[in-house]
Amino acid sequence: MLSDSIHIEHLPNLDEPLLIVGFEGWGNALDISRGMVNYLIGKLKAQVFGKIDSDRFYRFDENRPFVKIRDGLLEDLTPPGGSFYAAERHIAGRDIVFLKATEPSLRWFQFTDALVSLCKKMGVRTIFSLGSMYDNVLHTDTVISALVSSKELLHRLKGKNVMTVSYEGPSAIHSLIQQASQKQGIECISLWCHCPYYLQGTTHFGLLSHLGSLLGSLGGFEFDGTELETTWKELSKEIQEVIDKNPELQGMIHDLRKAKIKGSWDTARKGDKVIHLEDFMKPR
Repeated sequence: MLSDSIHIEHLPNLDEPLLIVGFEGWGNALDISRGMVNYLIGKLKAQVFGKIDSDRFYRFDENRPFVKIRDGLLEDLTPPGGSFYAAERHIAGRDIVFLKATEPSLRWFQFTDALVSLCKKMGVRTIFSLGSMYDNVLHTDTVISALVSSKELLHRLKGKNVMTVSYEGPSAIHSLIQQASQKQGIECISLWCHCPYYLQGTTHFGLLSHLGSLLGSLGGFEFDGTELETTWKELSKEIQEVIDKNPELQGMIHDLRKAKIKGSWDTARKGDKVIHLEDFMKPR
């Protein structure tokens, strides 16, 4: 199962590594899920050691291969898929495995079985799956909710300013990872970042920094969010300048702030239109 679904170039020798998973797709609002994993891979100098079998788990008519053509010649073709990376203890403070991938289109149960099999083989005891969704929140908020595999993990989240998830409806692949890991005795924490609708087209660096700090605290590794925080302070000033100049945006922010105080989180809409800040900002 593992060899057919995940192609391992070389299996790194790691000591009880964490697995941190970020997907591109349905649960990746503002690119927080994939973006967080991508940021950590770069910062911790993680190296590729395996790839997902694209042909087994993806519909190419939905996630089309990316091609590079120059002067009538095909130079490169990259199918959808994902890769596994490893960061070693001497850089990260502990061994960490990352999966950065497009959310699979097909055979979710087979995919999660293969993923958990790899975890067992590598001695992974904890999985963090990262998701993000649009919500009626402010850009000054850093709201994260969690789904966990045990009451003990819920206790660990106390004092971390993380909400628990209560939800019924369509699911991302994170729920199947949770189910498969629980069956194999691997603890699983699914963290979901709540993103403002009106920030579509921009990057919430402050939320990325907050998520990274939370991951470092829960996972026991070093995280430096200084670069993200500095970028977010600069972007926040630009966002506030745009809001100050636009009565429509001011009204939306005011309604959201009132809803937050009431605890009702009323919909951030003017009529039937969702307001996107990128409509009012200069191209970056």
